[in-house]
Amino acid sequence: MAKTALLIIDMQLGNFQGSDPVYDGKKLLYKVQCLIDRARDKGIPIIYVQNTGGKGDPDEYGTPGWEIHPTVASRKEDAVIEKDTPDAFHKTTLHQKLKSKRIGRLVIAGLQTEYCIDTTCRRAYSLGYDIILVKDAHSTWNSPSLTAEQIIGHHNQVLSGWFVTLKSENEIEF
Repeated sequence: MAKTALLIIDMQLGNFQGSDPVYDGKKLLYKVQCLIDRARDKGIPIIYVQNTGGKGDPDEYGTPGWEIHPTVASRKEDAVIEKDTPDAFHKTTLHQKLKSKRIGRLVIAGLQTEYCIDTTCRRAYSLGYDIILVKDAHSTWNSPSLTAEQIIGHHNQVLSGWFVTLKSENEIEF
Protein backbone atom coordinates (compact mmCIF):
# COMPACT_ATOMS: atom_id res chain seq x y z
CA MET A 1 0.00 0.00 0.00
CA ALA A 2 1.22 3.53 -0.81
CA LYS A 3 2.43 5.79 1.97
CA THR A 4 -0.24 8.17 3.22
CA ALA A 5 -0.30 11.86 4.14
CA LEU A 6 -3.04 13.98 5.66
CA LEU A 7 -3.63 17.12 3.58
CA ILE A 8 -5.35 19.95 5.49
CA ILE A 9 -6.51 22.72 3.15
CA ASP A 10 -7.15 26.37 4.10
CA MET A 11 -8.16 25.87 7.72
CA GLN A 12 -7.35 29.51 8.47
CA LEU A 13 -8.66 31.60 11.32
CA GLY A 14 -10.39 34.22 9.15
CA ASN A 15 -12.70 31.60 7.65
CA PHE A 16 -14.19 30.85 11.06
CA GLN A 17 -14.71 34.43 12.28
CA GLY A 18 -16.77 37.47 11.49
CA SER A 19 -20.40 37.84 10.49
CA ASP A 20 -20.28 35.04 7.91
CA PRO A 21 -18.17 32.13 9.19
CA VAL A 22 -17.87 28.87 7.25
CA TYR A 23 -20.84 26.51 7.50
CA ASP A 24 -20.73 24.23 10.55
CA GLY A 25 -17.27 25.50 11.48
CA LYS A 26 -17.15 24.05 15.01
CA LYS A 27 -17.95 20.57 13.70
CA LEU A 28 -15.37 20.95 10.94
CA LEU A 29 -12.68 21.96 13.42
CA TYR A 30 -13.54 18.99 15.63
CA LYS A 31 -13.44 16.50 12.75
CA VAL A 32 -10.14 17.85 11.41
CA GLN A 33 -8.61 17.82 14.90
CA CYS A 34 -9.63 14.15 15.28
CA LEU A 35 -7.93 13.35 11.95
CA ILE A 36 -4.79 15.21 13.00
CA ASP A 37 -4.65 13.42 16.35
CA ARG A 38 -4.96 9.99 14.70
CA ALA A 39 -2.40 10.86 12.02
CA ARG A 40 0.09 12.06 14.65
CA ASP A 41 -0.44 8.89 16.71
CA LYS A 42 0.48 6.79 13.65
CA GLY A 43 3.38 8.98 12.49
CA ILE A 44 1.56 10.01 9.31
CA PRO A 45 2.91 13.19 7.68
CA ILE A 46 0.57 16.17 7.89
CA ILE A 47 0.73 18.81 5.21
CA TYR A 48 -1.08 22.09 5.60
CA VAL A 49 -2.07 24.23 2.65
CA GLN A 50 -2.47 27.90 3.49
CA ASN A 51 -4.29 30.18 1.06
CA THR A 52 -3.08 33.71 0.46
CA GLY A 53 -6.16 35.82 -0.05
CA GLY A 54 -6.29 39.28 -1.52
CA LYS A 55 -6.53 42.62 0.24
CA GLY A 56 -9.56 42.63 2.53
CA ASP A 57 -10.15 38.88 2.29
CA PRO A 58 -10.58 36.91 5.54
CA ASP A 59 -7.30 35.11 4.71
CA GLU A 60 -5.31 38.14 3.58
CA TYR A 61 -1.58 37.44 3.80
CA GLY A 62 0.03 38.68 7.02
CA THR A 63 -3.23 39.29 8.89
CA PRO A 64 -4.39 37.27 11.89
CA GLY A 65 -7.07 35.69 9.65
CA TRP A 66 -4.35 34.23 7.40
CA GLU A 67 -2.94 32.11 10.24
CA ILE A 68 -3.95 28.46 10.54
CA HIS A 69 -6.73 28.11 13.11
CA PRO A 70 -5.18 27.37 16.54
CA THR A 71 -7.48 24.38 17.08
CA VAL A 72 -5.80 22.58 14.16
CA ALA A 73 -2.46 24.41 14.13
CA SER A 74 0.62 22.96 12.51
CA ARG A 75 3.73 21.87 14.37
CA LYS A 76 7.34 22.40 13.33
CA GLU A 77 7.54 18.88 11.86
CA ASP A 78 4.56 19.53 9.55
CA ALA A 79 4.96 20.95 6.07
CA VAL A 80 3.09 24.17 5.29
CA ILE A 81 2.53 25.04 1.63
CA GLU A 82 1.34 28.50 0.65
CA LYS A 83 -0.86 28.90 -2.40
CA ASP A 84 -2.74 31.65 -4.18
CA THR A 85 -5.02 29.58 -6.45
CA PRO A 86 -7.69 26.93 -5.75
CA ASP A 87 -5.24 24.20 -6.83
CA ALA A 88 -2.85 23.25 -4.00
CA PHE A 89 -0.44 21.85 -6.61
CA HIS A 90 -0.36 24.84 -8.99
CA LYS A 91 2.78 26.97 -8.57
CA THR A 92 3.63 25.24 -5.25
CA THR A 93 6.07 22.60 -4.05
CA LEU A 94 3.34 20.21 -2.89
CA HIS A 95 3.87 17.55 -5.57
CA GLN A 96 7.65 17.59 -5.04
CA LYS A 97 7.25 17.28 -1.25
CA LEU A 98 4.89 14.34 -1.62
CA LYS A 99 7.14 12.58 -4.13
CA SER A 100 10.22 13.11 -1.97
CA LYS A 101 8.40 11.33 0.89
CA ARG A 102 7.08 8.65 -1.48
CA ILE A 103 3.49 9.58 -0.65
CA GLY A 104 0.94 8.01 -2.97
CA ARG A 105 -2.24 8.30 -0.92
CA LEU A 106 -3.83 11.53 0.33
CA VAL A 107 -6.51 11.97 2.96
CA ILE A 108 -8.01 15.41 2.25
CA ALA A 109 -10.03 17.72 4.51
CA GLY A 110 -10.59 21.47 4.86
CA LEU A 111 -11.96 24.36 2.83
CA GLN A 112 -13.57 25.38 0.47
CA THR A 113 -15.58 22.52 -0.95
CA GLU A 114 -16.38 23.82 -4.43
CA TYR A 115 -13.05 25.54 -5.00
CA CYS A 116 -9.89 24.33 -3.29
CA ILE A 117 -11.16 20.90 -2.21
CA ASP A 118 -12.67 20.09 -5.61
CA THR A 119 -9.75 21.45 -7.64
CA THR A 120 -7.06 19.82 -5.49
CA CYS A 121 -8.83 16.43 -5.55
CA ARG A 122 -9.10 16.52 -9.33
CA ARG A 123 -5.48 17.60 -9.77
CA ALA A 124 -4.23 14.96 -7.32
CA TYR A 125 -6.13 12.34 -9.28
CA SER A 126 -4.53 13.57 -12.53
CA LEU A 127 -1.11 13.29 -10.89
CA GLY A 128 -1.76 9.68 -9.95
CA TYR A 129 -2.55 9.93 -6.24
CA ASP A 130 -5.07 7.71 -4.49
CA ILE A 131 -7.39 10.16 -2.74
CA ILE A 132 -9.69 9.78 0.23
CA LEU A 133 -11.95 12.78 0.68
CA VAL A 134 -13.26 13.01 4.22
CA LYS A 135 -16.90 13.59 3.37
CA ASP A 136 -17.81 15.18 6.70
CA ALA A 137 -14.61 17.23 7.10
CA HIS A 138 -14.84 19.83 4.35
CA SER A 139 -17.07 22.86 4.17
CA THR A 140 -18.08 26.07 2.42
CA TRP A 141 -20.57 28.93 2.53
CA ASN A 142 -24.08 29.30 1.15
CA SER A 143 -24.19 30.54 -2.43
CA PRO A 144 -27.04 32.54 -4.01
CA SER A 145 -28.49 29.33 -5.46
CA LEU A 146 -27.44 26.52 -3.07
CA THR A 147 -26.98 26.06 0.65
CA ALA A 148 -23.57 25.04 1.94
CA GLU A 149 -25.02 21.65 2.83
CA GLN A 150 -26.23 21.18 -0.75
CA ILE A 151 -22.85 22.19 -2.17
CA ILE A 152 -21.04 19.73 0.11
CA GLY A 153 -23.44 16.91 -0.79
CA HIS A 154 -23.18 17.65 -4.50
CA HIS A 155 -19.39 17.66 -4.47
CA ASN A 156 -19.21 14.48 -2.41
CA GLN A 157 -21.38 12.81 -5.05
CA VAL A 158 -19.58 14.23 -8.11
CA LEU A 159 -16.04 13.64 -6.84
CA SER A 160 -16.76 10.11 -5.66
CA GLY A 161 -18.00 9.19 -9.09
CA TRP A 162 -14.46 9.23 -10.45
CA PHE A 163 -11.80 11.09 -8.48
CA VAL A 164 -11.95 10.10 -4.80
CA THR A 165 -13.01 7.50 -2.29
CA LEU A 166 -15.39 9.02 0.25
CA LYS A 167 -15.10 8.16 3.91
CA SER A 168 -16.44 9.70 7.10
CA GLU A 169 -13.92 11.05 9.60
CA ASN A 170 -14.56 8.10 11.92
CA GLU A 171 -13.86 5.61 9.09
CA ILE A 172 -10.37 6.96 8.37
CA GLU A 173 -7.60 4.58 9.33
CA PHE A 174 -3.99 5.63 9.06
